[in-house]
Amino acid sequence: MSVHPRLLPWPGPAGQRSYLVTDDKGGILSRLADEMEEVQLAMGTELLDHATEILKDRKAGALEFRFLSTRLCEALRDALRVAESRGGLLDEFEDAVAQSEERQVPADETVE
Repeated sequence: MSVHPRLLPWPGPAGQRSYLVTDDKGGILSRLADEMEEVQLAMGTELLDHATEILKDRKAGALEFRFLSTRLCEALRDALRVAESRGGLLDEFEDAVAQSEERQVPADETVE
């Protein structure tokens, strides 16, 4: 079983953080979380392009900027959640590598 729970890219029923604890890296929920993170990051990129266009538009009013800032906050929140989740996955990977290295005996040493 995984030592590090994975932060999922969607909130729980009450808006709380949701985590996945599994030893199946290719499971259905893991793949769904990967896909959702990709969608969230792609939407953030599109929103950033849209924001650039609105900022160039001298006729854009307070309503457009309020809507834009709300969407940008959502996208930033999603991106930070993805970064935190992937950072946790990186920690898990580094722990696994360290454990693997501890178990290996160097080739020039003999075990008696």
